Amino acid sequence: MTVYVGNLSYDATEADLSGVFAEYGSVKRVQMPVDRETGRMRGFAFVEMEQEADETAAINDLDGSEWMGRTLKVNKARPRTERKPSGNRGWRDKDSRDASPRY
Repeated sequence: MTVYVGNLSYDATEADLSGVFAEYGSVKRVQMPVDRETGRMRGFAFVEMEQEADETAAINDLDGSEWMGRTLKVNKARPRTERKPSGNRGWRDKDSRDASPRY
């Protein structure tokens, strides 16, 4: 299981977050996504711990708590869903535009 941690301070580091979760057990991995364009952290992270019971304890204690001036949102991470590229970048094909008039 992986834990989602939201509303993080932009000053937080992986080491900071690992230290907080280490109080609940052994941390396997911390991942803090970064914005591709700005290089800044996106304000959330994923933490994976060795034991599921440790993750549950961390969720129960940390969700809604204040850390680095922010109120954390901590819960079980949802599985990532596959996004299929449409190939048309969000535009409907020409035939579907012609089939339904705007007026």
